[in-house]
Amino acid sequence: MDALVPHVPEPVAHQARLLLSELVTNAVRHGRGPAVRVLLDASAGDGTLRCEIVDEGDGFVPTARTRPATEPGGWGLHLVEALSRRWGVREGSTHVWFELGDPDEAR
Repeated sequence: MDALVPHVPEPVAHQARLLLSELVTNAVRHGRGPAVRVLLDASAGDGTLRCEIVDEGDGFVPTARTRPATEPGGWGLHLVEALSRRWGVREGSTHVWFELGDPDEAR
């Protein structure tokens, strides 16, 4: 992730590290198959970073967290929604994507 800092603001790289950690953990725990792909794209040149995480699972429908805040786990998509500019799940897949931008700029 440190290699991204020349291409995106440092706070964006830090947010990406957190969100990727959460989503890759989900893919390893809940996905099937031997591979998890992580795609990073900072080519826009405007400090935006697009991240995609793909595993070989059966797909899922994202749902809001309903467990008490004191219960561990289940924060990944909640954090993605809170920190990213845009995010989504490709229908019928376990392909999650999100976009981050400079957190000091308005969304």
